[in-house]
Amino acid sequence: MLDSLEHLTPAQIVEELDKYIIGQKDAKRNVAIALRNRWRRMNADENIRREIVPNNILMIGATGVGKTEIARRLAKIADAPFTKVEASKFTEVGYVGRDVESMVRDLVEQSVNMVKTRKKEEVKQKAAEVVEDIILDALIPPIQGGRATPSFSSTSESNGMPDNDYELNERTREKFREKIRNGELEDRKIEIRIQQSAMPGIGAMGPGMDEASMMNIQEMISGMMPKKTKKRKVTIAEARKILLEEEASKLIDMDEVKEEAIFKAENSGVIFIDEIDKVASSSSKGSGPDVSREGVQRDLLPIVEGSTVNTKYGVINTDHILFIAAGAFHVAKPSDLIPELQGRFPIRVELQSLTKDDFYQILKFPKNALTKQYEALLKAEDVELSFADEALDEIANIAYEVNSEVENIGARRLHTVMSRLLNDILFDVPDKIGANAHIVVNREMVLDRLADMVKNRDLSQYIL
Repeated sequence: MLDSLEHLTPAQIVEELDKYIIGQKDAKRNVAIALRNRWRRMNADENIRREIVPNNILMIGATGVGKTEIARRLAKIADAPFTKVEASKFTEVGYVGRDVESMVRDLVEQSVNMVKTRKKEEVKQKAAEVVEDIILDALIPPIQGGRATPSFSSTSESNGMPDNDYELNERTREKFREKIRNGELEDRKIEIRIQQSAMPGIGAMGPGMDEASMMNIQEMISGMMPKKTKKRKVTIAEARKILLEEEASKLIDMDEVKEEAIFKAENSGVIFIDEIDKVASSSSKGSGPDVSREGVQRDLLPIVEGSTVNTKYGVINTDHILFIAAGAFHVAKPSDLIPELQGRFPIRVELQSLTKDDFYQILKFPKNALTKQYEALLKAEDVELSFADEALDEIANIAYEVNSEVENIGARRLHTVMSRLLNDILFDVPDKIGANAHIVVNREMVLDRLADMVKNRDLSQYIL
């Protein structure tokens, strides 16, 4: 669970975040402390462990400065379930739309998937052995009751006469088992039986029918229906993929998965609530939309404070889930949130707008830098792409200028600029630009292809 955090100090967590995110030192420090505190709580004295609640964080900053990426990377470092929601998508209880409890159900779903994936990996070897036997049975059915099954056709590949049909069958099966393991029969087609849902998704309507109730009814009806199987004719390679997933699922204990997933979600889950400023009211008293916004805040409050939520996997307590809220707060201010909700986000971090130098570093240093992504895309076509430093400097300059003069969308502007710069090359490969070509993006190319972007200000060309 949280053992992976034992060897990660706050400074080391910041180092990990630095590999993907440029700048924003304050935000990184605060989330690193919050993450380390989760391990500290789990190792604190049992008498006080339940009383230690996480310090939820409110990130304030314009779009594209790294708020979501910091939270997402934090969850990956901790191997924790993570879900991102937009506060503006929620509606007050009594209105049609998503209720705030759905974010907790999403988190549990994510946690279940994580635990299930890990447990399937643990039984992968055992499942592979079962799958091998199923494939072998489809190729050379075993002797049943001392006689070969009707579909068995013997092959005279043995030396001398066998003692009986059973011995011949076993020898032939072993030869084919060897061929399967050596990958000699991957394209051979076989007929297999696979499980299918007894029926498609079941809909239910009625007064007061919420999302959780709907899921529980669907789960209950689905569990009552008999499992059906259908025959499919596929290659051995395809059969292995299909059957491996099916057999691995049979080998894991779902009750154990659910129990572990709920524990993981409760103690290491991270919920990122974006656009929280959109539900903040700019006036203390309002009518119309403002009333609904305040209603959403009041619905959020018990979840963030700590309450129990029913999910199809069981009841989950939200006391120790880490909530990270974020918003640009251009119009509303954090103080426009209801006081009770403000108090539940005691750590406030203001993220800085990105400079031209930040853009240059974003293009060059992170592990997932856009330049590295484009290089990898073209490498798949055996074309080498590289960027001169002066080109990166010019791309950063153009992105910064466009953000300054039109609308500041932060690092997302780099996606638009890079796409505009490289689209012609991506189109010409491999028809006009063949394998083993080496393309160097220099300053002249950048100015030539992006000059009109800066001069003409044709917004439709580059605004997302």
